[in-house]
Amino acid sequence: MKVKILPDNIQLKALPGEKLLEVIARCHVLIDAGCAGSGVCGQCRVKIEKGELVASIGVKQSAEEYAQGWRQACLSRVKTDLEIFIPQSSRLEHEFVSRPVSAAKGQFLTEAEIAGLNTGWEKKPLVQKFYLELPRPSRQDNASDSQRLLREMRQQFALQNLEIDFAAMKILPAALRKNDFKVTASVWDGEKIIRIEPGNTAAKNYALAIDLGTTTICGQLLGLDQGQALATISHFNQQKNFGADVISRIVHAAKAGGLCELQDASVNTINQIIGQLLAKTGVQPEEVSFATAAGNTTMTHLLLGLEPQALRLSPYTPAANIFPALRAKELGIKLAEHAYLFAAPCVASYVGGDIVAGALAAGIYKRKGITLYLDIGTNGEIVLGNEEWMFCASCSAGPAFEGGGIKFGITAAEDAIERFFVDDRKIHAAWQTIGNKPGRGICGSGIINIAAELFRRGLVSRDGKINLSSSPLARIGKNGPEILIAPASENALQQDIVFTEADLDNLLRAKAAMFAGYRTLLSQAGLGFNDLDQLIIAGNFGSYLDIENAITIGLLPDLDRAKIKFIGNGSLLGARLLALSGELKKDAETISRLMNNIELADNQTFQDQYMAAMFLPHTDEKLFASVLAEIDK
Repeated sequence: MKVKILPDNIQLKALPGEKLLEVIARCHVLIDAGCAGSGVCGQCRVKIEKGELVASIGVKQSAEEYAQGWRQACLSRVKTDLEIFIPQSSRLEHEFVSRPVSAAKGQFLTEAEIAGLNTGWEKKPLVQKFYLELPRPSRQDNASDSQRLLREMRQQFALQNLEIDFAAMKILPAALRKNDFKVTASVWDGEKIIRIEPGNTAAKNYALAIDLGTTTICGQLLGLDQGQALATISHFNQQKNFGADVISRIVHAAKAGGLCELQDASVNTINQIIGQLLAKTGVQPEEVSFATAAGNTTMTHLLLGLEPQALRLSPYTPAANIFPALRAKELGIKLAEHAYLFAAPCVASYVGGDIVAGALAAGIYKRKGITLYLDIGTNGEIVLGNEEWMFCASCSAGPAFEGGGIKFGITAAEDAIERFFVDDRKIHAAWQTIGNKPGRGICGSGIINIAAELFRRGLVSRDGKINLSSSPLARIGKNGPEILIAPASENALQQDIVFTEADLDNLLRAKAAMFAGYRTLLSQAGLGFNDLDQLIIAGNFGSYLDIENAITIGLLPDLDRAKIKFIGNGSLLGARLLALSGELKKDAETISRLMNNIELADNQTFQDQYMAAMFLPHTDEKLFASVLAEIDK
């Protein structure tokens, strides 16, 4: 059967009874499917233009919409040839939205300050280029081409234990003779010659650093001579078509062909990023010598095509924690034949290379003072420690921080509500989107800002209940108590955007999981928040946190604000350091072995702390003295 997707005019084949969401995923149209096809988020709306689907009414769909031909792709199966229209509101833009970073009263470190977190290492990229002028062969010196090259590399550059990759050996004779035995040799990690080029190309040495995120993949092109980032581009991870979280994707990987689909989605996203980076900088594909990638354990397994099923089953065992470098082309990544890919080592099933890379970038393992490192998101990860020891843990916070599980929650985009204010009389509300466009929903940072403002103004109580008598904005809706955020007449949806008591409960669960994780690791070390030298917040979501609002709801501890620092994308920073130094590659492997993973699923301390944190901001008032003092004024 044929399915035509409008307005893209993409046509592809489908099997009778095949789920429409899976058909759409095959053609790489990014549709918002945050609930992994369970039918509860209602974001994968499509309209039937021609043909028939077998479909049920979604939980967030009205009978009127159904009669008009609107369907949820995840609840629909192909019955006949089809033409479907996918509206912009159901799509995710390929390129991730960047927006100005606002870190209220926290310190967003400059590039120079971030570079100062990990010092004392030698800049020696994983691929170095060496220019040589070799003596021509003669009757007195008739050594083979490979012996001649290795001999000169030892004599001129003191590289004693080199070998030549066979692919490089095949092109060696022609390369030597093309420019009178003047060549440039590319050496991988001080061990292997992977490329021979005629002439002097030593200055044309570039690398790709990749943050392999669950929601977004970010690529950065590096000039290795200067060690500088030339360009950075982020795209939504095309795996989002198979679910917003790692568990959904592991489940999909178990289906026939599922692992290949997920690997292809990841590789396709990376290839789009590579194409744009090269176009933006004018760098040629063959000039990119290698790539480094840092991602959580599931994302790393899926990129490499490793079976991930054991990651979610007790006793939670990865296929590997340390991965050999391999040719990027073997995965389908569009780099030259000689280019290798190195994936950052992982620690455990839910503590991956992104956190190892972040700990590397933050220099935790070189500091005497104690650092608490946080990457807040669907899979919130935590590191606590210093140069002598490190504990780590992963908290399954759920998708609330990225808009998932929230009635009007959406991924960060230009029409996502991020700011929200209630006037002193609690009668009127004001809101602002990321791009100052008409609002279509609420992003993760907006959800935190709304909850903090409602709590501060007394519209919600400490136990997360809406106070219906507090304001005209509070009312009973179809699904219970709710707060009016943006009236229908003022937003792009043309229906009231509200924040419900169920939304607040989802947020409380997410923030309680994170806070309980911090306290559990501190308890394991016999420490309290006052013992911290610094709190480092990393990740795309963390970059847009309003510190005061995050503390107000109890997501972050009530610390001296001067101790709170933002480093942005710690995973990408770490991937960049891995590219710049073989020494730091070894450090990353040391960090992965040094980290002591604390499993929280069956940890009684975590369970107790979780229940205590299911309040605004917490049941223990002493932990949030400054917040409650401000609210009680």
